[in-house]
Amino acid sequence: MLIRLQKYLSQSGIASRRKSEELIKQGRVKVNNKVVREMGIKIDPKLHEIKVDNKIIRTKRRKVYIKINKPKGYISSISDPFNRPTVMDLIDKDLRMGLYPVGRLDYNSEGLIILTNDGALTYKLTHPKYEIPKTYIVEVEGIPALDEINRLRKGVKIDDDGIITLPAHVNIKNIVNNNAVLEIIIREGKKRQIRKMCESIGHPVISLKRTQIGELALGDLPLGEWRFLDENEIQYMKGI
Repeated sequence: MLIRLQKYLSQSGIASRRKSEELIKQGRVKVNNKVVREMGIKIDPKLHEIKVDNKIIRTKRRKVYIKINKPKGYISSISDPFNRPTVMDLIDKDLRMGLYPVGRLDYNSEGLIILTNDGALTYKLTHPKYEIPKTYIVEVEGIPALDEINRLRKGVKIDDDGIITLPAHVNIKNIVNNNAVLEIIIREGKKRQIRKMCESIGHPVISLKRTQIGELALGDLPLGEWRFLDENEIQYMKGI
């Protein structure tokens, strides 16, 4: 089956479709050992050998790891029964098949989320026994007193069934318009956990942004944008 070269590179996890086009223009892509610069060329992965920087790109799709800076107004799922936008809408269509978001980040929250087709990594990042730390910057209504902060640090009841959160790292980072900006690090991922924690001490969340998963940081990735993890980031995530 014929497929556009840049689409094939994107589906193989080499780069986004736009950046794949740049690789072709730069003469870094070969089809059957011939440099190709033509953008509309179509190839058959079963018949053509594709190389990028003289490395063969296998026809079998490799593992893909993407980080996204999710804006508010997007669902962290593959699809939504109410037709709301999902994080899948933020990446190239060519990449979507087989990818799924790792963990939760609710509709009104923003920040770091990972998309991958690596089931083993997904299990490790989401199973409670691994207790992977996740860092959030959270603006809340008012300024929590020290005893309220200490309650969050020790663990608070967040549901009627008596669920108590694990101890958390909580510090006041800043004060903005008489509201506190907190750094909260948790090692679990219950539904709407940060929001429920803050409500439990009487300081509802105004805004919430996840900035790190383990040591993988959001960094300067613009809101609504995405990129592939680099090799160091992939190896770190696999070794968590």
